[in-house]
Amino acid sequence: MGIVEAIILGLIQGVSEFLPISSTAHIRIVPAVLGWEDPGAPFTAAIQLGTLVAIVAFFWKDLVRTIVGWIQSFGPKGDKGSPEARLGWAVFLGSIPIVVLGLAFQDQIEHQLRSLHVIAWALIVVGVLMGIAERVGRKERKTDDVRWVDGLVVGLCQAVALIPGASRSGSTITGALFLGFDRAEAARFSFLLSVPSILAAGLYSLWDHREVLLGPDRTAVWVANLVSFGSGYVSIAILLKVLTRYGTALFVGYRILLGVGILIALQASAK
Repeated sequence: MGIVEAIILGLIQGVSEFLPISSTAHIRIVPAVLGWEDPGAPFTAAIQLGTLVAIVAFFWKDLVRTIVGWIQSFGPKGDKGSPEARLGWAVFLGSIPIVVLGLAFQDQIEHQLRSLHVIAWALIVVGVLMGIAERVGRKERKTDDVRWVDGLVVGLCQAVALIPGASRSGSTITGALFLGFDRAEAARFSFLLSVPSILAAGLYSLWDHREVLLGPDRTAVWVANLVSFGSGYVSIAILLKVLTRYGTALFVGYRILLGVGILIALQASAK
């Protein structure tokens, strides 16, 4: 993989990882349009480490408070009911489904589910659900009143993102909106919840495919990670502002139009 290709894929990863439009879908679609080979699930998972650093940098204070509160909840005098402790437990419990299902269905995720047909339908279905959640959600709750059951529900939604095209942020923001969270708070909860799973997926991919990713293509991997960090940090700030001011309508429309466009293109190419 060339450096230019790595930069483009890193930019796509950083922007689309946090916007609820599916980074996996775009990293699969753009190379197909440009005539490049599919970079593959291992490369996609490995360059998520750049976006992980972006989350940590952007939400550093939130993460520290949450981790400290969660650790303190184990002590005999720990406040298990503090907002930080409850958020920590919600993130912990919410990370379990995607880790378990990701390991159980690793082969299908890396191969069969990367079909453009699957991606197109995932874009459409999650887009429709996001639109419904935007309409019916109360948009009143804050992460300060999060409960462990919220973490489990949104964690199950996060596991849906194992299907390429579903989008980690798209599925988790949708789940949080259904639970009544404010749009910006839903995104914040989504990003904090994504930290353990992105870290696990990235490190696992680096180890499991170390011969490839740390071999001749290692420069491309780290260049893509650097670009995904910068573009990811900017896209987090943009998403929070867009959600607060305009809601999810723009992303809902984009997802559905893109999914329908892919299906039309696939149908046309099959003739």
